[in-house]
Amino acid sequence: MPQTRAVITTLHAERTLRRLCKHWAHRFEIECGGTEARIALPLGEARLRAGPDALTVEVTAEEAALPELRDVVARHVERFAVRETLRIDWA
Repeated sequence: MPQTRAVITTLHAERTLRRLCKHWAHRFEIECGGTEARIALPLGEARLRAGPDALTVEVTAEEAALPELRDVVARHVERFAVRETLRIDWA
C-alpha cells in the first residue's frame, strides 16, 4: 500500500501525539505508548513518533484514499498543536 510521511517541527510533539490518541481513542483502534502511536482509521493507518523537536507522521492507505487521509491527519495535528503554527509537508 502507498505510504507518505511528514516531519513536523514542533517543541510539543509528545503532547500533540497524546492529544491525538485521546481524541481518536473512543472511535478507532489505537496503540499509544510514550512517544509512539498507531491509529487505525477507516481510510488507512497513521503512525506517529514524537521526538524532542519534531513529530513524524507516516500514513498508509490505498492510493485513492491517501490524499484524504493526509488531510484528515494534518487538520487534526494542527488542531491539537499547542499555540504553534505548523508546516506540514508530505513526502
